[in-house]
Amino acid sequence: MIFNKYINKYYLKYILFFAIGVFALIMVDIVQTQIPKFLGQIVDNIDALSNDMSELWKIIRMMMLYTGLMFVGRVAWRLSIFRASTGIEANLRKEMFEKSERLPTSFYHDTKVGTIMSWFTNDIETIGEFYGWGTIMLVDAFFLSVIVVVQMIMNVDIYLTLIALAPILLIVIWGALVEKYMSIKWEERQKAYDDLYDFAQENFTGIRVIKAFVKETKEIHAFAKVAKRNKDVNITFARVSILFDVLIELIIAIEFACILGFGGWFAFNFAMGTPVLIWGHQVDLSIGKLMEFVGYIDILIWPMIALGQIVTMRSRAKTSLKRIANFLDTPEDVKSPKDAIVLQNVKGKITFNHFSFKYPSNEYDSLTDVSLTINPGEKVGIVGKIGCGKTTLVNSLLRLYNIEENTILIDDVDLMKCDITSLRQNIAYAPQDNFLFSDKITNNIGFSSSDPSEEDVIEAAKFADVHDNIVEFPDGYNTVSGERGVTLSGGQKQRISIARAYFKKAPILILDDSVSAVDVKTEEVILKNIMEKRQGLTTLVVASRVSTIMHMDKIIVLNEGKLEAFGTHKELLETSEVYNRMVYLQELEAEVEGGK
Repeated sequence: MIFNKYINKYYLKYILFFAIGVFALIMVDIVQTQIPKFLGQIVDNIDALSNDMSELWKIIRMMMLYTGLMFVGRVAWRLSIFRASTGIEANLRKEMFEKSERLPTSFYHDTKVGTIMSWFTNDIETIGEFYGWGTIMLVDAFFLSVIVVVQMIMNVDIYLTLIALAPILLIVIWGALVEKYMSIKWEERQKAYDDLYDFAQENFTGIRVIKAFVKETKEIHAFAKVAKRNKDVNITFARVSILFDVLIELIIAIEFACILGFGGWFAFNFAMGTPVLIWGHQVDLSIGKLMEFVGYIDILIWPMIALGQIVTMRSRAKTSLKRIANFLDTPEDVKSPKDAIVLQNVKGKITFNHFSFKYPSNEYDSLTDVSLTINPGEKVGIVGKIGCGKTTLVNSLLRLYNIEENTILIDDVDLMKCDITSLRQNIAYAPQDNFLFSDKITNNIGFSSSDPSEEDVIEAAKFADVHDNIVEFPDGYNTVSGERGVTLSGGQKQRISIARAYFKKAPILILDDSVSAVDVKTEEVILKNIMEKRQGLTTLVVASRVSTIMHMDKIIVLNEGKLEAFGTHKELLETSEVYNRMVYLQELEAEVEGGK
């Protein structure tokens, strides 16, 4: 077996299933080894049995009884062992999924989706296979071999048994030599699968871009290179695996030839009345005993094959478990502290106190020394040039990354001391990328609720001015948006994302550039709804157009990661050069468009 801190606990959890399965398997092995004895009795006593059919039928009935016991036993070990293996597979996958939800955002910046999917599919299935078929092979390779060898020594001949055991020693030595090499090749194979998954996932996600730029042929050629590498690695692994299996089959075939050759010679001499002597030991081998011995060898073939297969299966499982363990060992940097403060009755006051932030992979700060206070219930706009840190500023409120203590406070409570779950429950967020799930529009809007009411969903849709569009769809609110909202327009996705955030009715609402894809009239409706229906609740609106936020209570102006100014529209026109420049350029743009 294989042992690891993430897998050991499942031995105890499923010990009853494994115990029942192994017991049934051993019982089947014991019963199975009795069949050749009956065959030997029939051959050696064929003359007597032909004259007394009752004795023959007695032997046949015993064989049928033993066969029935084998059937029941095999059903029992299949149900038990495979129940345990699928349970381990399911529990480990659940543990991995829960881990993936706890990991920080930075992990997904560095790890591709295809690689993660490979862990959740290929590697998990490899481990499940090992604990299913691997357990069966391991038990049979040991117990069935021992039982058969004991029967051969007791019922046939010790010297002929020693001849039969020699190949098993060769298989063990050969398996020990190739196991490490098989592990290396399996790891290379899994990494090649990772690359294939990554490439396919990226292309399927960006299929519309590929088609728009007519780059299908280019991507096909690129995929062919990735697929060829995957094929080459798999062929290399298959060659090693097949060579290993072929050598085992060759050893088994040589053994069978030796048994038939030596056994036939012993049986012939015994029948002629001149038994063979080996080191003073007389080999008394009748034809019936030879048939019995051949039956034992036939049973022994499976344990020898299993012994070879368990080597390759164990090497694959060890490699896959190592990959999964590395994933589960990934540090969870972003988590609630001990004695975390659970936020309750949040008013919506937000304080930035000399806040600076740098992404883990960056050398320079994305935000530097930002200090300001947003009072409860204020509507605040955030503007600035592209890349000035607008999204970084609002994302920091969600605690996606660790920050310095006492640099951000919610209702005067340090963000780093807050319980993360309670923090995020009190913030509604419409992200910049407007991600939608492949689900009904109703479920997308009511995502924050396990049982969203139709009235609340419609209210949220009207807030985002998307209700009229939805009811025009053939299935209305039951329309499935498709993966990432592929069946909807950019503006519709954006407004459904706003509706989803509003539906949460959180004390703090963040709209990150969420009206950039809608027309001016729709934007005005949404902004009007924010001012009317979010009264007394804090709302942050990130925008690229000054017109979007000019009527907000306060406006934050960022410039190259620093706070340029913070105040009302009228105050900023007097104090902020950057804001004035943005107003001037957008007014000029409006005049040019009007002239056209």
